Amino acid sequence: MHGVFITGTDTGVGKTWTACALATRLTERGVRVGVYKPVCSGAEIDSAGKPHWSDVDRLCNSIGRRIDPEVVCPQRFLAPLAPPVAAEAEGGRVDAGQLRSGIDWWRGRVDVLLVEGAGGLLSPLTESETNLDLARDLGFPLLVVAANRLGTVNHTLLTLHCAQTHGLTAAGVVLCDCAAELDPSAESNAELLLRFAEIPWLGTLAFGSRQIVTRRGVPRGLDWWHPGFG
Repeated sequence: MHGVFITGTDTGVGKTWTACALATRLTERGVRVGVYKPVCSGAEIDSAGKPHWSDVDRLCNSIGRRIDPEVVCPQRFLAPLAPPVAAEAEGGRVDAGQLRSGIDWWRGRVDVLLVEGAGGLLSPLTESETNLDLARDLGFPLLVVAANRLGTVNHTLLTLHCAQTHGLTAAGVVLCDCAAELDPSAESNAELLLRFAEIPWLGTLAFGSRQIVTRRGVPRGLDWWHPGFG
């Protein structure tokens, strides 16, 4: 089973939208795709008083088939806080073992598994572990998602440097337009990133779009395991 670990340069930079766009694109190309979010926090309460997590709903819908949300995200907490803090508020703890074993259900069922972390690469997942620790143990390459706005070059380079320092491989970067109106830096962020870092693959996701495009304007999925990928 191939996989990729989707991390962000921060929270709210478009990780879920990127994961859904990739899942949809790969599914259209006949790839059996799974989506897995090891832990999430910050629920919305519907009119019936039932909590739901919009990121999990989007991930489930992105692969076009009915999957139990508990398979997609086994550990879900109510408070919009870092997972270990949100779990503690409910009198519980994040299960570090389940963060890892949750991918086992997908083995043999999919060709590629998209794993979406929570927050940035060094954001805490448990009392003592971050996304980096989980990504390293799962062994999947990283896809770094960054908001296409002023400051993103620094945030992205720091994330890539941290990953490289700890022996993680970066499959690529996606610049995500998180607003309809972009600041002037959006025109130059991609070129600066390519100038200052060796990025195997760089895509962009426009605001409101469901397609990641390459610098040549070609919609595609991140199928780096195929010969000739580029």
